[in-house]
Amino acid sequence: MQCCGTCFGDNFLRVQIESMSETKGSCPYCNAQHVDLIDPVELRDYFEFLIGIYSRDDNGEKLINLLHADWALFPDIDDIQSTELLATILDDRQIIGQRFCPSMPDDGSDLERWQLFRDELKHQNRFFPKLVPDLDRLKELLDSYLCADPSCLPGILYRARINNSETPYLQCDMGRPPKVITMHGRANPAGIPYLYLASDQNTAISEIRPHTSETISVASFQLNTELTIIDLRNPRKTISPFSLSDEHDVSLLRRDINFLCQLGQELSRPVLPKSAHLEYLPSQYLCEFIKDCGFDGVMYRSSVGAGTNFALFAKDLEQADDVKQYIITRVSVEIEEFQVISIPSSVDIIGERDLNSL
Repeated sequence: MQCCGTCFGDNFLRVQIESMSETKGSCPYCNAQHVDLIDPVELRDYFEFLIGIYSRDDNGEKLINLLHADWALFPDIDDIQSTELLATILDDRQIIGQRFCPSMPDDGSDLERWQLFRDELKHQNRFFPKLVPDLDRLKELLDSYLCADPSCLPGILYRARINNSETPYLQCDMGRPPKVITMHGRANPAGIPYLYLASDQNTAISEIRPHTSETISVASFQLNTELTIIDLRNPRKTISPFSLSDEHDVSLLRRDINFLCQLGQELSRPVLPKSAHLEYLPSQYLCEFIKDCGFDGVMYRSSVGAGTNFALFAKDLEQADDVKQYIITRVSVEIEEFQVISIPSSVDIIGERDLNSL
């Protein structure tokens, strides 16, 4: 049985498979159609290199589980199929049943430090924080792994605004807001305007949280392909361990990837409007650092839509190409049961926290 690049969910492997393949067809593992196919054993060197960062440990995990969890491999194949494919690649059915652990385990210190840093920014030191993360290492990670491939970026992006009168917004009104009226956002501090765009119209409209019967202006923008954008949507899926050539570097990357995923979550975390002025501080700091490193913007998952959001620092997209008008006919709401947390009866236990906020 042959396999294809879609089986692995890894862009680096996909490109390698396309260059190695001499056959196109249907993949028996993931059922992808009209794809480049190769014999799985041709990928043995890549996978033997990757599993070199793990050590045998009877109390550990199976290899397939580690590859799922650490690198998001085999995303569209069930456990039986992915295990069979891995056994074929390695030509070793014994090793896939054995248990392993990372040779360089993640002690969680980076995540813990980031959480402490978040709290410090919000409640202790705003402008001169003391628990700053390792910014040199973060810059290295941004440069090496998270700078988006321009060929993979959408050519057209969208911005939506709720019309405040019967007169719709013009093209000249759809750029970034003036500095004097710029409020704080996920990426920008108050008074520093960024241009927020989305990969599709529905996501752009969802981000402004409109009500039924409101009219909306939606502008389209041509994305400058020379912009350098940091992709924080899903680092675990975006970053490929196969692109490295040193096991130590792969182990370091595995340790860092949880931290990078946390940074991506900062920009996608749902935030209540009443607490946004505090909750946005960590993501604003992160974006200011990315801007200071010379990048032009960030892309991140939308918390309210299915698409991707962009926050652009550079002033290369000030003029909209086109503006269309829409009316909101329906707003969908999804709910889940709220789990009530019992409140201690003693005010002394609560301390200075307002009971009404619980």
